[in-house]
Amino acid sequence: MRTLEQSDPEVSGIVNAEKKRQIETLEIIASENYASNAVLEATGSVFTNKYAEGYPGKRYYAGNAFADQVEELAVSRAKELFGAEHANVQPTSGAEANFAAYAGFCEPGDVIAGLELSQGGHLTHGSPVNFSGRLYDFAAYAVDRETEMIDMDSVSRLVSDRRPKIIVAGATAYPRIVDFAAFAEIAHKNDALLLVDMSHFAGLVAGGVYPSPIAHADIVTSTTHKTLRGPRGAMILCKGNLAEVVDKAVFPGTQGGPHMHSIAAKAVAFGEALKPEFRIYSQKVVDNAQVLAESLQSGGIRLVSGGTDTHLILIDCTSLGITGRKAQNALEGSGIIANRNTIPYDERSPFVTSGLRIGTPALTSRGMGSDEMRKLASWIVQVLGDPDGEGVREGVRNEVAEFAQAWPVPGGE
Repeated sequence: MRTLEQSDPEVSGIVNAEKKRQIETLEIIASENYASNAVLEATGSVFTNKYAEGYPGKRYYAGNAFADQVEELAVSRAKELFGAEHANVQPTSGAEANFAAYAGFCEPGDVIAGLELSQGGHLTHGSPVNFSGRLYDFAAYAVDRETEMIDMDSVSRLVSDRRPKIIVAGATAYPRIVDFAAFAEIAHKNDALLLVDMSHFAGLVAGGVYPSPIAHADIVTSTTHKTLRGPRGAMILCKGNLAEVVDKAVFPGTQGGPHMHSIAAKAVAFGEALKPEFRIYSQKVVDNAQVLAESLQSGGIRLVSGGTDTHLILIDCTSLGITGRKAQNALEGSGIIANRNTIPYDERSPFVTSGLRIGTPALTSRGMGSDEMRKLASWIVQVLGDPDGEGVREGVRNEVAEFAQAWPVPGGE
């Protein structure tokens, strides 16, 4: 950072301010995590300079011998990590990975089934404001009103009626385990492909604490950050017989030159996730989420579906008489960073919401455990119990800042 400080002190100052913010606050956004120094170093490496349009051995530019090596390494590690027959590590985001998967196997206007965004799905699972909902005819399935879990009988009826080409399983705000075997049975009985978007729980799958979708899904898309602790980017895993279609859908179908610096960092992250320590980390992520969930419930907070099986917890803020936006802002003012989120059958807009989505990957990466989760829960209960109390927020903010500094942020060197 010394070079940046000298050449552009303005940007350097902003970067340092962000670094300070990350150190002094508690990050509980479920989709965020901390990459290691090695991942950060690879992300900022000289591969930033290289254009490598195409695939290893079939590039459209010269000078790609080492780009080929690092991409082949990332591919082989991804396949080993997840037990996949084929891996494409070029997508630069989860949205691009999903776009490529849809484009490879569907025509505009074709029917695709996915979880409704307000029920825990993702923008790219058929939201009308997203390319997915604009280009394809999405049939949305939902969660049961009582259990707030996916009702597989209703999914089966929907698929039988609408006959989608692809069924998308996976979510961005669903705290329970997805039944991949049941989804696969429904998909294949109705001549549909099963696509699992495991962006949120990929690290838990890699760590062996969440069921793997690989044996059941035809296609698996995922980001490489979140629970996987890699660089911002994505990948597509698939059956071997679908590899050619997937690769052509990524390039030249939906993107040009790959981000080789990110691919190098993906190789590093996959290598880290293959180590025994990552399995221990993943188990701690889930253990911490369950302790946090139980502690919040003991404090009188209602959780969607009554708890969690994963890294993610969805709080029903209506049980506290406040909106998700108010809860998010009150916590941020207290040094606790979360994000508002819709809850099943939410009557408020996505900008306001009735829920709050939180998770434990980032705090677990800092080394926190059960005792720290209980302390965090007590702060959350305190702040959300008096969201307008400036004195409460200030008191908690001071405690959080002092507490947080005792837990180093990975990648801070």
